[in-house]
Amino acid sequence: MSVKRVVRETPIEVAGFRFGAAACGIKASRRADCGLIVADEPVTAAAVFTRNRFAAAPVVLGRERVRSGRLQALFINSGNANACTGRQGLVDARRTCRVVGGHLGLSPDLVAPSSTGVIGVPLPMARLERGAAAAVKNASSRGIWRFARAIRTTDAFSKLSAETVRIGGRSITVVGVAKGAGMIAPDMATLLVTILTDAAVTAAQARWLAREVAGGSFNELSVDGDSSTNDSLYVLASGHAGNAIARDRGSLEALRRAAVGVGDSLARMVALDGEGATKAVSIEVSGAASTSAARQVAETVSRSLLVKTAFHGADPNWGRIACAVGYSGVAFEPTAVSISIDDVTVFRRGAGLSGVAARARRRMKREEFSVRIKIGSGPGRARMITSDLSPAYVRFNSAYTS
Repeated sequence: MSVKRVVRETPIEVAGFRFGAAACGIKASRRADCGLIVADEPVTAAAVFTRNRFAAAPVVLGRERVRSGRLQALFINSGNANACTGRQGLVDARRTCRVVGGHLGLSPDLVAPSSTGVIGVPLPMARLERGAAAAVKNASSRGIWRFARAIRTTDAFSKLSAETVRIGGRSITVVGVAKGAGMIAPDMATLLVTILTDAAVTAAQARWLAREVAGGSFNELSVDGDSSTNDSLYVLASGHAGNAIARDRGSLEALRRAAVGVGDSLARMVALDGEGATKAVSIEVSGAASTSAARQVAETVSRSLLVKTAFHGADPNWGRIACAVGYSGVAFEPTAVSISIDDVTVFRRGAGLSGVAARARRRMKREEFSVRIKIGSGPGRARMITSDLSPAYVRFNSAYTS
């Protein structure tokens, strides 16, 4: 599957939702830095969050808020993570929900907060409150692109993906919006993502969808191996399509495929946007003794700095890939291993193949390509999406807070 990146800001709407954005001065650039999603009435909600032990205050509060399975608003600020800010961070997260709820005429319990940006800096609440008021005021059904721009931090472009599916004779819309470029690794969603749909689902089904989207896309993504303190993936379902998915397993599966497809597209956008990245690479492992063994190999290769720099230079250096497979900790017979760059096999039966480097290099010069690794004849398969590593990543992250 290739990236379905929306280049032009074509109108995208999801029945039952409005979107607002504002610049409140958290970002030094003075660009929009807070975004709002608000539903016409309480909607079915679920979420998956980071497993980082230093979970940010909005993650802690978000976990509380989604337990009921109902939300009506999600407020995101960018430029400040509100992470590692002690007790005050949670106080500020709760205050944010009260302010947003007050402007919308909602109970704060129906508002979830989310934050992204620099760790360890208290939220500038006076500025944030002004931004919340402005975002509420300009919220509209066609404002999703403004929202997408407002939640960006180091992102080079806004990330949206949309799918429609026919269920029970009705057209169902699934839209995903994400931010993320660096500090991206598995262990839930690895960035901030919201999946919106006008489908009708139960709270249990929404939780299942959140897990499926995370597991089928974002947990197969690694840019730099760092899992953030703020990772959050929300699923919000308005039910405005008037379908009856809750009573039809086949329809729910169709919705799952659409949602995972949207998530996969967003994950690939994140890989392409990996703070200086120029390529999105799919590491596909097969023939392992188990799925977990295949996953271990794929993750090891996706994290290798030597492999990622070879990707950047379009260097078909299969030795670096084979080396990473070898130290992955998975048992295999070396003579059973083969490595291919897309459809070009570069390594087989324990040795490299001659006369294929030029063809493999041409594949690696593409914006997207695959590395296919077969390590035996077992049933285990796994995939990871990663990016190349460029000098721009080092330059940017060496001065992120200065």
